Amino acid sequence: MEVLFTPWRYAYVEGHREDRENLDDRESATGCFLCDAAAAPDDPERLVVHAAAHHVVLLNRHPYSNGHLMMAPREHVALPQDASPAAQAEAWSLLLLCQRALGAAYRPDGMNVGLNLGRVAGAGVPDHYHVHLVPRWEGDTNFMTSIAHTRLVPEDLLQTRARLRPLFAQLAASEAAS
Repeated sequence: MEVLFTPWRYAYVEGHREDRENLDDRESATGCFLCDAAAAPDDPERLVVHAAAHHVVLLNRHPYSNGHLMMAPREHVALPQDASPAAQAEAWSLLLLCQRALGAAYRPDGMNVGLNLGRVAGAGVPDHYHVHLVPRWEGDTNFMTSIAHTRLVPEDLLQTRARLRPLFAQLAASEAAS
């Protein structure tokens, strides 16, 4: 098996604040990239595709596939049950909006939706929960994944952001009107 060294990911996995703040030369005001995204949703580097009243939806900087989204509450809480009642009430409709936007933009054959709550469950950011939405396609096991154990994501993240932001705005506006 081929080994692809990605030393910049170690800080992310281990959660060392100093290293994480220097990741890709982006400084974090809070030490939490999800809180930073919520504070500056129009900054292209934060990769936010939609800002709702109590959540932000942003692209995963290390995606499993095109359109890999994360939906995070604006408040810094570890568990969904700790979120405010207003955030809890908004979550399901926003998750469905995310599914519709990804469906319209990428026409996936399926989608993984999930949470990793707590470090032992695989949470990379155990103190700020977020929901992952990962589009999937039938037969999308290209040779790089199958043979080289390397994942290919053919669309640049800023290009993905530019594709999804207007779509989210359009879908959210049509939902608000109905």
